[in-house]
Amino acid sequence: MSDEDLVGDAIERLEWDERKDEDTPYKRLRQITRRTALTGSAAAIAATVLEACGSSKSTTSKAATSSGGGSGPFGSSGSHHFVMVNHVTTNSFFTATIYGCQDACALTGSSFQWTGSNNSIVSEMVSAFNSAIAAKASGIGCCLIDNTAFNSPVNTALSSGIPVIAYNADVSTGVKNNRMAYVGQNNLTAGAAVGEAILKAGIKSGDLVAGIIATPGTGNIQPRIDGAKPVLTQAGVKFVEVGTSATEGAPEYNKITSWYAGNKDVKWMMAVDSGDSNAVAQFIKSQGLTGKVGASVWDVGLPVVQAIQAGYVTATIDQQAYLQGFDTIMQLYLWNVSGGLMRPTDTDTGIGIVTKANVTPYLTPSRFEGTSSAKKSISPPSSIST
Repeated sequence: MSDEDLVGDAIERLEWDERKDEDTPYKRLRQITRRTALTGSAAAIAATVLEACGSSKSTTSKAATSSGGGSGPFGSSGSHHFVMVNHVTTNSFFTATIYGCQDACALTGSSFQWTGSNNSIVSEMVSAFNSAIAAKASGIGCCLIDNTAFNSPVNTALSSGIPVIAYNADVSTGVKNNRMAYVGQNNLTAGAAVGEAILKAGIKSGDLVAGIIATPGTGNIQPRIDGAKPVLTQAGVKFVEVGTSATEGAPEYNKITSWYAGNKDVKWMMAVDSGDSNAVAQFIKSQGLTGKVGASVWDVGLPVVQAIQAGYVTATIDQQAYLQGFDTIMQLYLWNVSGGLMRPTDTDTGIGIVTKANVTPYLTPSRFEGTSSAKKSISPPSSIST
């Protein structure tokens, strides 16, 4: 059997097994990415797939050593290079996003650059964006943390035939920006959902709640505060916004410590970014405040999910950081290989509320949560909660 026949047989076996599944956009995308992988640079896994399907024949595929470059169902589309412009390039939250980008590029035979600013300096991000345009990137993903600063770069990219997708952060509702789509959480809605959850946890009129935020005013996290605040204040809760630092670790922890020293009547701390979430979990544990100060945080780094398991934190929000990278690259790629017919579409990565009741899967390190670099699949749950 030739390499091509081997790959074709593997694909047909897999798609035959899926014939009874509902025909959804997710199913079609899954089959497209599988075909891209098996007929391009990742064809070496075909032998393993066939073994799983019942074949004992072993072989070595020539495609396993080729560079790919977007072959497979799309023909020789050439190599694509994408640029992801970020506002906090070294922040631990985006580890999963980077893994998502890496894996999408591995599937499509593409490459990407991770660039921008280390500490939310918009001018640095704009400079990185413009450099991507000058380098004729195949597509650009950007966290639009400012409502107006990226308007001109986006328009320049589009006029140069370079697709642009906003990921993780988008301009405010009603603000005009010509980016083609947004991949990420609806931060305003997520903030409102957390506000409701805080009230359900027992916070009442007259109680003090601190909204802890690394960089007040930035488009990725300020909407979370803005979503929660009216929900809480309308219930009579005293809500105070506490700004910390764009630098993770001690700077954020120290700001929280300093604020608490003068506000020991606080009943709840609501952190809206990954760094402050880790700091709040650490602070409540070290100060012995479990049961005295409630806490809701953001994202699913190991310190946070371990704190939920231990009872230091009540809940956190999973905004699927991996998907924000993976989906952005895949949509930019599909736009390129389809000649622009597959226009990027908005992807809401959701509001996953993680509590002690459902935290267990998050405690196992995985690439999908940015807590392990190991490339491996995870067995799905036996049932899906509703």
